[in-house]
Amino acid sequence: MKITDLLPTPQVSTAVHDAASVDAAMLSRYSNRAFLPKPVDRALLQSLLQVAARAPSGTNTQPWKVYVLQGASRDALVDKVVAAHDALAADPSLAAQYREEYDYYPEKWVSPYIDRRRECGFGLYGVLGLGKGDKAGMHAQHQRNYRFFDAPVGLMFTMDKVMGRGSLLDYGMFLQNIMLAARARGLHTCPQAAWNGFAKIILPHIGAGDEEMLVCGMSMGYADEGALVNTFATTRVDAQDFTSWLE
Repeated sequence: MKITDLLPTPQVSTAVHDAASVDAAMLSRYSNRAFLPKPVDRALLQSLLQVAARAPSGTNTQPWKVYVLQGASRDALVDKVVAAHDALAADPSLAAQYREEYDYYPEKWVSPYIDRRRECGFGLYGVLGLGKGDKAGMHAQHQRNYRFFDAPVGLMFTMDKVMGRGSLLDYGMFLQNIMLAARARGLHTCPQAAWNGFAKIILPHIGAGDEEMLVCGMSMGYADEGALVNTFATTRVDAQDFTSWLE
């Protein structure tokens, strides 16, 4: 099925009658950190990517490239990156070999962003019973990223290096579309910038060209609703606190 087959005609007059379901998809989206081994049908993945492709982008550049890993290809990448992560923990001087293509986080943290970051980290580790000095436990939990949190589907997103920073804004909207389309199909996700430092391992593995850079990864599958880690929920600032009304 082509994406044009999915478009309502005309788009401008299409009514969305069930606002509650749209809101539910947004409100129930969270970073799921424990998945069931239940496989995800390829046709289902294809359909949500088709819908997500309607994300806006500057002058319709559509800068996204998606690599879907399942089965042996997924498992092989996990083994490679887990080994590199362990080696890095044993010898921090190896950090120079693993550089992100772009700065995801600021070089210097300031309030309120550092406060929210700490709240998130302390809250997650608190749910898991990991104390501040438990380096081994924190390493193991962080490494769960590189195991796709046991999700059967891993996605890697790249874009051409020639594109500007505005394409990262476009990419964010595309990623959100994917996550909301996944929720509509009973799936959960976890977007992951944690993979970015291991791009030199990931890009050759997925067959990305030299002109591509890694934007992020994502875990996708069916949530393990009984997992303790999935009871963790982050807070959000109230809309009135970040909105200015000008009349």
